[in-house]
Amino acid sequence: MGNILLFSLIIGIASAIILVPIYKSKKSNKKEEKSLKISAMIAAIVLLILIMFAFYYLSNLDRNLSSLWLFVIIITAGGAILASGKERLIKAVLLVGSFILGAYFLTAGLFNADEKYELAKMEEKVEIKPFDEKVTPASVPPQFARNKMRKAFGQVPNTSYYELGNLQIQKVNGEYVYIAPVEFSGFFKWWNGEEIPGYFILSATDSTANPKFIKEEMIYTPSSYFNKNIERHIRMQYPKHIFYGDAYLEIDDEGKPYYIRSFGEFISARNGFTVKGLVVVDPKNGKTKAYHLADVPEFIDGAVSPEVVSLQNSYFGNYVHGFWNSIFGKSDVKLPSDEGTVANVTPIFYEDGDMYYFTDFTSPKEGVDSMLGYSLTNSRTGMATYYTGNLEESYMDSQGALQIIEKKFIEKKWHGEMSVLYNFYGEASWLTPVLDSNGFLQNYFIVSAANPEISVYGITPNEALKQYKTALQRGGGTVDGSSKAEVKQIGGTVIRVYKEKAGDFTVVSFLLDNHQSYMISSEKNPKSIYLKEGDKVNVTYLATGEDFLPAKDLVIEGLE
Repeated sequence: MGNILLFSLIIGIASAIILVPIYKSKKSNKKEEKSLKISAMIAAIVLLILIMFAFYYLSNLDRNLSSLWLFVIIITAGGAILASGKERLIKAVLLVGSFILGAYFLTAGLFNADEKYELAKMEEKVEIKPFDEKVTPASVPPQFARNKMRKAFGQVPNTSYYELGNLQIQKVNGEYVYIAPVEFSGFFKWWNGEEIPGYFILSATDSTANPKFIKEEMIYTPSSYFNKNIERHIRMQYPKHIFYGDAYLEIDDEGKPYYIRSFGEFISARNGFTVKGLVVVDPKNGKTKAYHLADVPEFIDGAVSPEVVSLQNSYFGNYVHGFWNSIFGKSDVKLPSDEGTVANVTPIFYEDGDMYYFTDFTSPKEGVDSMLGYSLTNSRTGMATYYTGNLEESYMDSQGALQIIEKKFIEKKWHGEMSVLYNFYGEASWLTPVLDSNGFLQNYFIVSAANPEISVYGITPNEALKQYKTALQRGGGTVDGSSKAEVKQIGGTVIRVYKEKAGDFTVVSFLLDNHQSYMISSEKNPKSIYLKEGDKVNVTYLATGEDFLPAKDLVIEGLE
């Protein structure tokens, strides 16, 4: 509180000196004018201090001198109007200087677009690694998770005081979970309740799991007021830091909650933003600590806020050839999708255990649902990779995937949420949870990004994956396996054969004398259509552990 009072005092005195005329009038009484000027100066100082204090306290704006640029224009304009003679000339010069300063701040976005792009520039690759089909992706959609937590709200003491806060996905003790604090539902509830009783935790991979309420006293929260408000409390501790994005709750492996918020610096003239670190707050006692990104505690997954990543994606997609190209020519411009679950991005976990923010990019041309690429941004480091996808194929974007789901279940009025692009069996594929009109999870839908006619759905992600592998074989797609599946070879005698026509190709399923079934498409091996019972074969396959193992190659003795 001391910092904001001192800041308001200094600015109030300096502003009053500029605003109130100093030089006396030749025709006025000296004593009367002196008394009047002293009274006016004191009144101006008091009023300006109050205005400054109220503005910075209520707005929570950083207390850097650069934040005063608009105020400087107003004060110098007032000073020039009220002054006379040489004093007016001097203050008019100050006014001109303040206009130049204001023009600099207002036009900074026209000139720093190249710098924004360079700061947001991503490493480029073609495709992400194939996903391990034995692993369950964190695929419980946020809306469904929120619905389950709301239905479990009876676990919260004094339920009428609270409502559910923001949802945050996190890894805790190796498990992917959703965390959501309860928040005060209004000023008078905060006044009477004083503290938040705890938070909910729910599995992000098991749709049948039920939320648990964890009792943890929290005083400094987003829904608290005055100095107990978490963002105002952080501002009081770090008056000059530049923050971007909301404060989010994360818990350590012992279940203790902390609020975190990203900070950084402007690119130029209070325009643009680049992240540098985060502030961690103990919501029980208000203790704060700032960390640079390289030193973030291990338990924190979302060190870089989703709002920061969304901003970086905008820089990367729009400013490839500068500011004016983003408005007019739009050459090579790619727009980040707005289908994300949080601030237009979707937090997901990949096999390395780290959290990433997923975003797909599309063309600025209206009516085009073709994806130009997609990005993954590490949520702890802010480092991003842009994947172009197979340039020989045209990938459907997330909006196109959602439209297919809407048409597929048009009579039931079901819709998709949280579409994420994975590499399933070597095929770029959209995995989307499907919800009914009440927000309840119904199934998981997988559709090929390059071949939208290939799609399946299942009760669980893993069940949908098994069906998807078969659909790829039948649809003429390719099954290249997963990042974990070992390539093996085996020889044996064919006991049973089943052939099924799928478009221009045939899917051949066969059982060997080792009582294991395999599957291969004639697109991959044209001679497989000649396979018959009793043939001796050598099979190269992927040990995925499934009932029908995907064969990469098939050699029939006598047909080499």
